[in-house]
Amino acid sequence: MAYEIVAQDVDIEVDGSIPMTAYVARPAGAGSRPAVLVCSELWGVTEEVRDTVRQVAALGYVAVAPNLYHRSGPETAAGLAESDANRERGFELLGRLTREGVEADLRACTAYVRDHAAATGKTGVLGFSLGGHIAYFAASRIDLAAAAIFYPGWLPVAGTALSRPEPLLESTGSIAERDVRMLLFFAELDHVIDEDQRGRIGDALTAAGVRHETVVYPGVQHAFFFPERAPYDKAAAEDSWARVRTLFAAELGQ
Repeated sequence: MAYEIVAQDVDIEVDGSIPMTAYVARPAGAGSRPAVLVCSELWGVTEEVRDTVRQVAALGYVAVAPNLYHRSGPETAAGLAESDANRERGFELLGRLTREGVEADLRACTAYVRDHAAATGKTGVLGFSLGGHIAYFAASRIDLAAAAIFYPGWLPVAGTALSRPEPLLESTGSIAERDVRMLLFFAELDHVIDEDQRGRIGDALTAAGVRHETVVYPGVQHAFFFPERAPYDKAAAEDSWARVRTLFAAELGQ
């Protein structure tokens, strides 16, 4: 069933820094729900991400998408329109992210929805591209039951986003220790994550004993999930979303 939802922007205090704006949606009415962190692409908390937050809430969860760029100024809260100039700006912003800061932000989001949005029980994470990278990191650091990760960049290669000083892939053992169930989606024709990288990610998860499944969609490109984007692939988007729903229902409950 699909739930009626309520949604709003909120400000969350994190370590005394500039308040972090986050978009929160949950089923209307009383009752506690599991929480899902939604981690954005390079472009930040855009309307596409907000729509995804609402879709997650309609499944019966308290969903929250944080603006992880908040330390760079409140103007980042609205996200970035897709353009070459904003791509450069986005890489500048992600270059300022730190593992300590992102962990603090994600923990603050979880605490906020537990205190103010009746979130309780288990927590999951959903991430796209940069957000998939962030979700992989989250699975290694915070208390999660499940992670649904779409085309995560820069996991096996040092130097970008949170793969500093070493690749995030080296944190895979921590995911196994936390027993997070992982579901990863890849695009065969991805210009960011090639077959070699996909193989290295799968090998690391298997070697560490992480409960996981990887799905590679043939003939599709990076960013296939969002309908407004040129690489959108309806079949891959619908199949992946059905798998996300199954994962969260099994691991988080409703």
